[in-house]
Amino acid sequence: MTPPRETKRRYHSPRRDAQAAATRREILEAAGRLFERDGYAATTMAAVAEEAAVSLKTVYVAFEAKAGVLRALWNLRLRGDETETPVGERAWYRELLTEPDPERQLRQNARNSRAGKERFGGVLEVIRSAASSDAEIESLWSRIQSEYRENQRSVAASVAEKRALRRGLDVERAADVLWTLNNPDVWQLLVGLRGWSPDEYERWSADTAVAQLLG
Repeated sequence: MTPPRETKRRYHSPRRDAQAAATRREILEAAGRLFERDGYAATTMAAVAEEAAVSLKTVYVAFEAKAGVLRALWNLRLRGDETETPVGERAWYRELLTEPDPERQLRQNARNSRAGKERFGGVLEVIRSAASSDAEIESLWSRIQSEYRENQRSVAASVAEKRALRRGLDVERAADVLWTLNNPDVWQLLVGLRGWSPDEYERWSADTAVAQLLG
């Protein structure tokens, strides 16, 4: 009688997983510095490996291609981690949508927007610049714009459900207003070019949203 074949068990090491996660994080931070300093096109995978003090093979095994590095960097800066949980399912965003007071809700939205721009504004400019010459990055840029507009629409819809939108304003127009006020282009113009402080931007964005949306 032939003895049953033993199934080879997969070895799992929490320490090794933590080391791998730390290495990925170091690679992404190194790539972020180079992308923001030199631009996406000029940054090579070899340069990322050298900046992160790892082998080139390690970078390719972790991310496969330069576009994969930029996508992962975007997720890290946007969400604070590399998980695939969408912004719409994050606790802080759900808390925003369930805020019962419309004015506090819009001011919280402006505060979240400001915090996001401070965290990912640099890499977003990298993605925008690279989109015109890289089809994969162009797809990422389009997805970012679409998702951000949809997230702002959810805020507008939440305000509308409270019957707080000013008379004559529908959800789609309110979403356009919020999307524009909190758009990275506006942040870049006011904070990047005109020298507004993040506090000034947040206050202006919140005050304008309240004035434009609430009845």
